[in-house]
Amino acid sequence: MGNLLKVLTREIENYPHFFLDFENAQPTEGERDVWNQVNSVLQDSENILSGLQSYKGAGQEIRDAIQNPSDHMLQERAWNSVCPLVIKLKKFYSFSLRLEEGLQSLLECLTCPPFTPTQHLEREQALAKQFAEILHFTLRFDELKMRIPAIQNDFSYYRRTISRNRINNMNLDIENEVNNEMANRMSLFYAEATPMLKTLSNATTNFVTENKTLPLENTTDCLSTMASVCKVMLETPEYSSRFSSDDTLLFCMRVMVGVIILYDHVHPNGAFNKSSKIDMKGCIKVLKEQPADNVEGLLNALK
Repeated sequence: MGNLLKVLTREIENYPHFFLDFENAQPTEGERDVWNQVNSVLQDSENILSGLQSYKGAGQEIRDAIQNPSDHMLQERAWNSVCPLVIKLKKFYSFSLRLEEGLQSLLECLTCPPFTPTQHLEREQALAKQFAEILHFTLRFDELKMRIPAIQNDFSYYRRTISRNRINNMNLDIENEVNNEMANRMSLFYAEATPMLKTLSNATTNFVTENKTLPLENTTDCLSTMASVCKVMLETPEYSSRFSSDDTLLFCMRVMVGVIILYDHVHPNGAFNKSSKIDMKGCIKVLKEQPADNVEGLLNALK
């Protein structure tokens, strides 16, 4: 809450005012190669979300096995229930790595000289739309993950079972799919409250670190410009009325929150500092004015 209070007395002017066509932007020839690369990732995103949404967990089977350690049948049932879930969790984790690559490719295009971030976003709207779609997916994934404590319980049971070698001659081929190194990386990933957002934050930081000749401001200005454009589109009826679906309003809100969080993670002074190029007071105000059910969760993400 302290972060929100810091910005209540700030007024920032001269933010970019243009319409980003999140619904219909199509790639130009210059955008096509990167767009195709990122699209091959994004086209799997709904399948990932559906898989996460349908995740039921093996809580009962695990409890039965733990309470009856000498019952071989219950041990086998728990193991056979957990193994396919671990394969599914690996699929989600592997997708996060593909998403990370896609994000870095987009950042490379949207921050490179000689154009400013504003010029890039206006000129390359299809890539800006993909950047937004990655953030939208990320917040949706993390919102779902936070409601499924079974994920960490299932994976902990899997790791305990593997390490103690309790199960003999039972589907241990799974170790070919999820070896110890992979299990360690997956464990770190799922230990995060918002694992996809953490992945994107790290990817953005790594992008800045690895591109030493590119000024930091190119990246932070890209993020602040995107946040400002989303805010302006949400608060300006002339722009918001051009959305053909109410879902685009929630999309725009998620994207705005996502880029603020990335900016806060990457900029040395953060998003809530007086020197920030993001109008946090305006962004918070526009969120509070929206009727969408998920506004509270988005505001909490900024605390």
